[in-house]
Amino acid sequence: MSALSQVLKHIQAPSQLLQAQRLFHGRGHAYTGLHHLTIDWLPPVILITLYVAEPITEIEKLADHLLSLFPTCKSIQLQHRYILSAPIDIIKGDALQQFSIQEDNLHFYIRLGQVRNTGLFLDMRNGRRWTQQQSNNKKVVNLFAYTCGFSVAAIAGNAKSVLNVDMSRASLSLGRENHRLNQQTLSKVRFEKLNIFKSFSRLKKRGRFDLLICDPPTFQKGSVDIIRDYPKIMRHLDDFMAENSTLLLCLNAPEINSGFLIEHMKNLAPRFTFIEEIKPPEVFLETQDKGLKALCFKHKISLSSS
Repeated sequence: MSALSQVLKHIQAPSQLLQAQRLFHGRGHAYTGLHHLTIDWLPPVILITLYVAEPITEIEKLADHLLSLFPTCKSIQLQHRYILSAPIDIIKGDALQQFSIQEDNLHFYIRLGQVRNTGLFLDMRNGRRWTQQQSNNKKVVNLFAYTCGFSVAAIAGNAKSVLNVDMSRASLSLGRENHRLNQQTLSKVRFEKLNIFKSFSRLKKRGRFDLLICDPPTFQKGSVDIIRDYPKIMRHLDDFMAENSTLLLCLNAPEINSGFLIEHMKNLAPRFTFIEEIKPPEVFLETQDKGLKALCFKHKISLSSS
């Protein structure tokens, strides 16, 4: 029996078939021989992602099993992440590439076959829930906004305003569409195409913010090197964050643990105290602490303002 066939015993049809979610997460090294495989349910599409090549016959067996569990599935697609452009093949069903999915009470557009990422990172589901719960009457800044999932969650949580900052005009445009998809007014939302590391004075002008979401890429050629650049943001937090403000600092680099954020914050932004970590959904099982880290910090109120 091949290693890939072993995944079948770990997958069951979820109780909420309308909700987008990860079905299998091999990347956490919790399943022997399956660290190169993930499977996502993006209703009505199942997306299988490989980080190492597998025989097509094994993929087809897996697809047949998944179809038996998901009768509403209209398409099973295979992404080859070990190839630079990460092409996607249609294994079963229709060639669906642009559609919307549901996560909790929110909806987001998905794009398959055009870029490496789908438009929504499923491991950040609990982070979006947290943001919705924290945003009531808050002035929010969303750095490295991507397609503005956190912004949608913040407006759903009755935020006073949200500023989305990202270098990608295309991602911000999709972010606007995500707000419209959720029938949210754009009067409370700004979208700014900026290089964050050259825009701290503008953030200071737009602030002071009550809630910050910072979810940078690990490395983006010519713009972001997380080890070099994250401390730059920490140094400037007091310039644009309000008294009693809250931060959600995210880290996706597998080789860097949460201590990187905690120690740098102690040294560079000591008025912010670490309060909790937002764990990803349980399916994102990790054995080597290489998955997503999402840490919350709270600003200490100064004695003069208390």
